Amino acid sequence: MSAIGVIATIRVQPGKEGDFEAAFADLAAAVNADEPGNSYYRLFRTDEAGTYKVLECYDDAAAVEAHRASSHFREIGTRFGPWLAGAPDIERLAAV
Repeated sequence: MSAIGVIATIRVQPGKEGDFEAAFADLAAAVNADEPGNSYYRLFRTDEAGTYKVLECYDDAAAVEAHRASSHFREIGTRFGPWLAGAPDIERLAAV
């Protein structure tokens, strides 16, 4: 089994940061409660205004797919749409 790391860079429109952070807190709670294949899922602010990084760690590719297919990811994630300043940049990493 080879763990998979994900770094998602998310840019949020000015003035929408609070809405985004509140919705992300709901998503993180659901991930932590309902995704046994996820061992780390946390939001970080960067030094660039409105730019965030989500650090994620999954047991394997099946756990990544389970996250992407989960109802909470799809439902809560749709709330982000009006607040984003473009599509997230996703970087996928293989643990060594």
